[in-house]
Amino acid sequence: MNSLNNNFSMPETQLPWHTQSIDFTLRKLNTNPEIGLTNAEAEQRLSHYGKNEIQEEAGRSSWQILLDQFQDIMLLMLIGVAIVSGILDLINIRGNNLSAEEIPFKDTIAILAIVILNGLLGYLQESRAEKALAALKNLSSPKIQVLRNGQRIEVDAPNLVPGDIIFLEAGDQLCADGRIIEASNLQIRESALTGEANAVNKYPLAEGLAEETVLGDRVNQVFTGTEVLQGRGKAVVVKTGMETELGKIAQMLQSVENEPTPLQKRMDQLGQVLVTSSLVLVAVVILIGVLQTGWSRIQELVEVSLSMAVAVVPEGLPAVITVTLALGTQRMVKRKALIRKLPAVETLGSVNTICSDKTGTLTQNKMVVQQVEAVQHSWFITGEGYQPTGNFLNLQQQTIQASDYPELQTLLTACVLCNDATLSQNDQGQWQILGDPTEGALLSLAGKAGFNQQTLNSRIQRVTEFPFSSERKRMSVVCRNSELVMYTKGSPELILERCQFYHQGNEILPLTVQERNQILQTNNQMAANALRVLGFAYKPLTEIPAAEEEEHTEQNLIWLGLVGMLDAPRLEAQEAVAKCLQAGIRPVMITGDHQLTANAIAQQLGIAKPGNHILSGQQLEHLSQPELEQEVEQVNIYARVSPEHKLRIVQALQKQGKFVAMTGDGVNDAPALKQADIGIAMGITGTDVSKEASDMVLLDDNFATIVAATEEGRVVYSNIRRFIKYILGSNIGEVIVIATAPIIGLSGVPLSPLQILWMNLVTDGLPALALAVEPAEPNIMKRPPFSPKESIFARGLGAYIVRIGIIFSIITITLMVWAYNSGQESGNPNAWKTMVFTTLCLAQMGHALAVRSHERLTIEINPFSNPYLLASVVVTTLLQLMLIYLEPLRKFFNTELLTAQQLFICLGFSSLIFVWVEFEKLFMRWFKK
Repeated sequence: MNSLNNNFSMPETQLPWHTQSIDFTLRKLNTNPEIGLTNAEAEQRLSHYGKNEIQEEAGRSSWQILLDQFQDIMLLMLIGVAIVSGILDLINIRGNNLSAEEIPFKDTIAILAIVILNGLLGYLQESRAEKALAALKNLSSPKIQVLRNGQRIEVDAPNLVPGDIIFLEAGDQLCADGRIIEASNLQIRESALTGEANAVNKYPLAEGLAEETVLGDRVNQVFTGTEVLQGRGKAVVVKTGMETELGKIAQMLQSVENEPTPLQKRMDQLGQVLVTSSLVLVAVVILIGVLQTGWSRIQELVEVSLSMAVAVVPEGLPAVITVTLALGTQRMVKRKALIRKLPAVETLGSVNTICSDKTGTLTQNKMVVQQVEAVQHSWFITGEGYQPTGNFLNLQQQTIQASDYPELQTLLTACVLCNDATLSQNDQGQWQILGDPTEGALLSLAGKAGFNQQTLNSRIQRVTEFPFSSERKRMSVVCRNSELVMYTKGSPELILERCQFYHQGNEILPLTVQERNQILQTNNQMAANALRVLGFAYKPLTEIPAAEEEEHTEQNLIWLGLVGMLDAPRLEAQEAVAKCLQAGIRPVMITGDHQLTANAIAQQLGIAKPGNHILSGQQLEHLSQPELEQEVEQVNIYARVSPEHKLRIVQALQKQGKFVAMTGDGVNDAPALKQADIGIAMGITGTDVSKEASDMVLLDDNFATIVAATEEGRVVYSNIRRFIKYILGSNIGEVIVIATAPIIGLSGVPLSPLQILWMNLVTDGLPALALAVEPAEPNIMKRPPFSPKESIFARGLGAYIVRIGIIFSIITITLMVWAYNSGQESGNPNAWKTMVFTTLCLAQMGHALAVRSHERLTIEINPFSNPYLLASVVVTTLLQLMLIYLEPLRKFFNTELLTAQQLFICLGFSSLIFVWVEFEKLFMRWFKK
């Protein structure tokens, strides 16, 4: 069996390994469980299968990311402007056309500095490397104990091959997929891979499992990335590297392409529109200028064209957007949402479908007993979480004392003694469970009636036990006080089968068929209400039973009752779901739980209504992708779904035009998180892999936090539109003013590239930054989300920008013509340029105040709700005045001293923009009425 012929290769077409027996597996892998592989066989297999590693596809290098930033169409145009400006300065130097005060190449240097800064900003946003695959690699142990040549040795994990016999011990991190051949009390934590929180008991003799058995139920296998919690065992390696379940996830991760966000698409569209429009306008101006005066003014026309090109590009926009997104991330962190990728802040505002896990996100992830049922009595229990405080209520909602009901006292005693968990308070005074959450809920229940675990355990000794297993589905403990008593808990149906009597008051009565049917009916009703139900029984004993006598001992039991517990919905989740529906966002629940449980919780929260269709993982498995795409329109609950199904659900929703946020915590969730428009990882229970694949991390694992983050995303997008409206309105005005000057015969360029950069970066930039923190409009979550495919110019923004740009230009051109003529007469021929420059800058201050709201007048808005805007208007106005009245700045920016009269004229003309926008609002009100 141990010989390896030269043409050995793994069988490619056989059934999955979990369906095979141990002997068949060892024979197919040509290995011996007592000797293992020889070194020569291991080397040959290593050369055939390759290293046992997760392989990464080559991504973009840092240099490539940096160079990609300079492919932006607006930056390319600015680079062209800088080059032409430098050439013109060089011509002027050679022709001695520069005055003594003029500094050569300052426009070129300033423009190139802006280009470089914008390129670096983009690089910093994109340079976060994709670390999800690196986190996957970290899940496998660097060393593993292997049987080679009959000896137990330690080898590096990458050198493991199919057919190797590996040893499993508590604390080991597994680095290959294997078929178990020996096990002793072996428990594996597979939550990173499957999303299931509870440890899985492993059994080597579990044979004949169905081919479609899901990963979490393959109890005869172990997998890469999981951890041995307790026990020991031995397994034969069946898959390594990219063939493992973890490797398949890595392949899925690498197959998911990163799509540009809506904001990135809109900015690309904006750049193309602006650059194209600018080039067309430049061509028109040069053509008209040449037709009017011939080629004699070509240099002046080129200078005009350069100024127009600089004016059309909002140089400060990338910085303003980056700061806006960064401020959005800070606000989201305060609301327990950590944004990992900056553009995701705005993307959240477009979400119209939120696919959420149930456990821990929509629910508290704390099992709380809600109901206790004896044969003749029903009790309902109040309280939250694991805190052992609450009341027992009867059917009339009256508080009762447990001491008045002997059967209830016995049942609560069983809850404490037939239990391996511990309930305690931490340093912060919070109650927490060490052990199984279900057993913790039983301790909390007993504590509400005054049954203290420590007191009972000190008085009553556990002498033996029959432990729980997935085959038995029950647990029994034998305890000694003054007498021997066995307490049993487990599956209600199985416990009831073993009962012949029931406890009622101080009596033990025979259990009739009618009472059995009543108990089963009550059990089904509780399960239909999303309760996890346990049955309890007990039996007095005369002697301690032997370990192999469990089957005989657990007969003729005395029925105590049913205990129903619930992972209750979060109190804030129902309100968050209602807010979602009001905002036009569809919440979808995806869970591994039973359909009844999922449906009950979904109805409590308002996610689903009675009669809504539920899709199970088994049904989903048999649907083709086109069929699933048709189903997702009607399904709000997915039950018994494995994490790998999430990727299909996301893709189907996206195919239907939905913009999807998806939550997840396990390694298997990573491909779906990466595929989703917004991948949301759990901060508390999430794995490193899921966090690295996500766009956002929930610091409190709470659904309500997703809704809060979505609201912030809408605010950010609204503010981005607001300051684009503000910036581009003036930019268009600048372009038209510059283009008009030579056409109407004015001598000289009204604005130099340096002055335009000042306007675009400072007088536009500072108020734009202040508009980025404008508070949310009152109706922000009372309207449907805007389509992620909509243009940046949608919903009247484009028309507004053009309209305001024209008003800007009409006001400024009127001033320019008057100032030019009066300047010629007064002997200050260049003052008109400074007046144009000043008017445009100051007009933007009024525009910034007016643009805060599309509908409300400025006097109707609290001026101190955005104090940053008031401060920016004051500071920017002072800075503009410094350019005129401080000599060093005046020389650098080529401005002229203005008289008080000229300054007041500039103020008068600039205030007309504010008046116009306010009158527009009044007109729109009248028009709507």
